[in-house]
Amino acid sequence: MEKDSSPPRRLYSILIPTYNERLNIALLCYLLFKTLNDLDVDFEVIIVDDASPDGTQDVIKQLQQIYGDHKIPKYIPSFIRKQLDTNADIVTGTRYLKGGGVHGWDLRRKLTSRGANVLAHTLLWPHVSDLTGSFRLYRKPVLEELVKSCVSKGYVFQMEMIVRATRKGYYIAEVPISFVDRVYGTSKLGGAEIVQYLKGLFLLFFTT
Repeated sequence: MEKDSSPPRRLYSILIPTYNERLNIALLCYLLFKTLNDLDVDFEVIIVDDASPDGTQDVIKQLQQIYGDHKIPKYIPSFIRKQLDTNADIVTGTRYLKGGGVHGWDLRRKLTSRGANVLAHTLLWPHVSDLTGSFRLYRKPVLEELVKSCVSKGYVFQMEMIVRATRKGYYIAEVPISFVDRVYGTSKLGGAEIVQYLKGLFLLFFTT
């Protein structure tokens, strides 16, 4: 009997942080399962809810009954292919390369996002085109190492993850994505988050 020399199958974990996403989470999970069930990959969906007062957790419990406790959107297959082709430690989505973009934002929000990225690039040199995006694929050991070294919270956290990954010499590949604004609800981004972002930016400038 010949020994199976094929590489072990990889498990892809999709982590979804939520806060007041009762109206969006069911649609997102439907799209995740519809897409990934067509791919020959093993996957799980992990939803981490921050004590949402709008009933998000009740919806999640209903979704567990539909999809199971142990069980994507459009770009996840391309993230997987990019990682397999390049052996990258991290694959991150970018709105700012050819083929990427943003839909559903007004001019003010587009300028805010673009300005935040330009300022971050000027101060931190992260070697990626979209530092404030949060659609990413990590190797599990890389994710564990980065989480241990990060100290930021909120919107700054996703920026710190990439900056520290760059400083540690991890290879980061990018995939162009088109970001579409939420279907229901409103963005959590406000004045307090912008101030927090600026504080975190300068903290990273002096500590990394």
